[in-house]
Amino acid sequence: MTIRSRVGEVPGGTVQDGGMRETRVMTDGLRAAIEHSGYYPGLVSDAVASALGSEPVTAYVVHHDAIFDPGMEVRRHMTVLALTPTRLVYSHTDEHPAEDPDTRPRAETSTEAIRFAKISSVALSRVVPDPAAYVPGVTIPSEVMLTIGWNVLSHLELEPAHCGDETCEADHGYLGTITADDFSLRVSRAADGEDAVRQLLGFARELSDATAVSGG
Repeated sequence: MTIRSRVGEVPGGTVQDGGMRETRVMTDGLRAAIEHSGYYPGLVSDAVASALGSEPVTAYVVHHDAIFDPGMEVRRHMTVLALTPTRLVYSHTDEHPAEDPDTRPRAETSTEAIRFAKISSVALSRVVPDPAAYVPGVTIPSEVMLTIGWNVLSHLELEPAHCGDETCEADHGYLGTITADDFSLRVSRAADGEDAVRQLLGFARELSDATAVSGG
């Protein structure tokens, strides 16, 4: 997993020069992180670049993981989050195992670009094993989960409605609950390392700052 946020200004340069070099470093770093993952880098890089357009990258997250499906097949997937001066770019790529020995695995990738003003919530959950010994700025949580909501997709759950009378056989229609399908990314010291946890905290701070400035 690779996560980066803003780097410092280049010594000896002007503020403008430092900003330009900074964003070039970020954009190049994102490409390098995708290449380093080794997970269909050509496909993932092309999808992310298309969503970014001409905007520079100010912070990014590259998270590569593997899971076992019910058939005990290994399925790899990658999530890329990138911040530009105006948007959050989200990309997710899933690998589907070959269906028979004569075929090759296939991959499906999707991207979405969300303006900061459209982001409704940025939530950060932390797990701290010994909260009494917590020192701000020093103690690193054992687990962090970043949840981002932009109210685009919702999940609808329906169930039959009842009147309370157990002998009633009338049709009372249905009751439904609509919940937003927010995006979540979890990292832990055990699985991803302390640096990944620290860096995701920094990325969340960058995103929160960006949405606060935009009024999102």
